[in-house]
Amino acid sequence: MKRYGIEGGQGTGGQRMPFARAVEADGWLYVSGQTPMDNGEVINGGIVEQSHKAIQNLLAILQEAGYGTEHVVRCGVWLDDPRDFASFNKVFREYFGEHPPARACVVSSMVIDCRVEIDCVAYKTPDR
Repeated sequence: MKRYGIEGGQGTGGQRMPFARAVEADGWLYVSGQTPMDNGEVINGGIVEQSHKAIQNLLAILQEAGYGTEHVVRCGVWLDDPRDFASFNKVFREYFGEHPPARACVVSSMVIDCRVEIDCVAYKTPDR
């Protein structure tokens, strides 16, 4: 098993979160929820800008672990406002259009002041 970012994600105000950004086990990669943060602060903007940033943060972790969008099996998405669903889908399609994963999307209050959070599970045949 390999853990990425065991120091935890960087939360608001630069605090270190008590979980790994991702964990890889036998070809499976579980990426923790990503929000539209840059250097510990939520970026300005609406759902489009925040969706791009959250997905880009997710993709950066995938890339660090040697995975791509073609390896993503499932995404979980939390939206703060149900009216953002169509706009989020447009952004999501830009990144996953060629390799659409299974996905769940729910409306939920966020722990931080943002509009979206996304996590994923990816798989690729393990190097032996």
